[in-house]
Amino acid sequence: MSRALPLRKSLLVRLLITSVLIALCSVAATAWLAVQTTTRAIQEEQGQVLAEDMDILRQLSGYAATHPDWSGVAGTLRTIAHRTGRRIALTSGDRTPFADSAARGTSLPPRAAATVDPLRTDTYTERGAQLTGVDPRAVGPYRLTANERLKVAKLATVRQLCFARNGVRTRTEHMPSGRTELEGVDGTLDPGYVPTECADGRLNTPTPTEQKALDVLSSLSRTCLDRHEVHLGFPLTLPLEAASGATPAPYAMGKRLGGRDGPSARTVNDCVAEARRRQLDPYVAPVAELFLGTGDRPVPRFDMSAANKAKVFGVTGLVLALTVAVTALVATRLVRPLRALTLAAQQPPERHVRVPVTTQDETGILALAFNELAERRERLEAQRKAMVSDIAHELRTPLTNIRGWLEVARDGLVDPDPALLSSLHEEAVVLQRVIDDLQDLAAADAGTLRLHREEVRADELLEQVAAAHRVGAFAAGLRLVTEAAGTPWLEADPVRMRQALGNLVSNAIRHTPAGGTVTLFAHREQDEVVFAVADTGAGIAPGDLPCVFERFWRAEKSRSRRTGGSGLGLAIVRQLAAAHGGTVSVTSELGTGSVFTLRLPGKRTPAAPATRSGAAGP
Repeated sequence: MSRALPLRKSLLVRLLITSVLIALCSVAATAWLAVQTTTRAIQEEQGQVLAEDMDILRQLSGYAATHPDWSGVAGTLRTIAHRTGRRIALTSGDRTPFADSAARGTSLPPRAAATVDPLRTDTYTERGAQLTGVDPRAVGPYRLTANERLKVAKLATVRQLCFARNGVRTRTEHMPSGRTELEGVDGTLDPGYVPTECADGRLNTPTPTEQKALDVLSSLSRTCLDRHEVHLGFPLTLPLEAASGATPAPYAMGKRLGGRDGPSARTVNDCVAEARRRQLDPYVAPVAELFLGTGDRPVPRFDMSAANKAKVFGVTGLVLALTVAVTALVATRLVRPLRALTLAAQQPPERHVRVPVTTQDETGILALAFNELAERRERLEAQRKAMVSDIAHELRTPLTNIRGWLEVARDGLVDPDPALLSSLHEEAVVLQRVIDDLQDLAAADAGTLRLHREEVRADELLEQVAAAHRVGAFAAGLRLVTEAAGTPWLEADPVRMRQALGNLVSNAIRHTPAGGTVTLFAHREQDEVVFAVADTGAGIAPGDLPCVFERFWRAEKSRSRRTGGSGLGLAIVRQLAAAHGGTVSVTSELGTGSVFTLRLPGKRTPAAPATRSGAAGP
């Protein structure tokens, strides 16, 4: 019985609400995007100003690194201010002016934009690399004389030619101290790589000026190093580092740097860096505060005008109205077939109602799936009824025979002689076989069929199955042949595999007339092991092939037991094949015979190329 659907659960209402939310989100996202775009443009402009500020700081730090005071900075400062259009002022820590691009008496900004200290800087070098520490342009006593520069330049040229002979392309680079360095073209030269032919050490040997400065640095840093029981030996630092102004890397003797009992390398580097600042202090300008006229500009805000607000609200209302109208139209067409599906699903199961397919969209696909489900359920119901009838038929015959003979024996009409007992035992075996087959199928359906897998040779499996059926084949006047290509291996339960192949062989023997042949094949195809059981019987009609593996199906419509079998053997074969991860199929031709093929996952084991075969029969 159908019930009225609450409005809040209606698909139509949900679609309307969803569409409204989507529209609101779309409008909000559009507005947010507009604001973000404008703000980003403003931020990019501010980023350009920040880059300009950093460039000003870099230039003034370079001046401080190469001059002992600020006495001559006024001209440089006015040039930078004229190019950037900014006000630039330099003062001491107590705001005593060193230089100012503005008119005298103009008040300074509230706070300084940066501190200019070439000995403790965080700026950009002329190469673009960011540094923290001593400005590389502050070289002080490390500046080479003219003769030393010429000599080092010649050594660099000799080294460059040597590198070229060894296939390494380099270029010369002049450092602030006047020393000439070699760099790889496009930065491809490994700093630690020097061809053996070129490793004469002359280019890296400190000049007298550098050696004198290094000796002074060693003396200045000795007090700090002695506290850590470290002897600072030569070379104190690489000449390149001394020239560039990088923090020296000491060559320590005595206790091992970083050891459990010795100071860390960082401690030693700190001692040398502090000594280096003391050494360079007389050669650089004093610390100054940098004031920029636009350094404290507020971040521009994006304010929407009244006209723009009206446009946004108007567009929002229009979008909402269109969304609601379109959604109502689409949802009504969508809900109509869904209601038909709901009505059909609420009908009694025995009616198997179908619904008309009116669309080709997802709803139409759902209607097709519903109709297929109804047909499948109808087929399953028919199969269930047929299965109950088949089980009753299979059990009734042996039970009727057993009951009849027992009643006759009880009434004394026949004596319970060995022949009678043998007949009763045969009927009980038939009954037990049917029950065992049903139990195997039930276990396979429930997924509780236990498999004891082990490595099995396919040719040996064929021989075992053939040996078990040779007597039956001989009695039926048939030839039983086995053929195996090589020795394919598989991982399977040998008992269950013999059961599956045995069912196929028994079925072939029952349906092959005397004088025929039943052949068992085994070979490997790529990653699979293929078993085949072929017979020369009457074959199976094409219309019956889809039903071969159905339960209780027999080719004899009268269900005669003349050929034996319970109608469950092939169904068990299909379940066992699926349990092993394989498949079973059949091909047949009337008057020629049938071939049942079992494909199972193989195991990669070297197989011999020889072919084994055997035959039994009259």
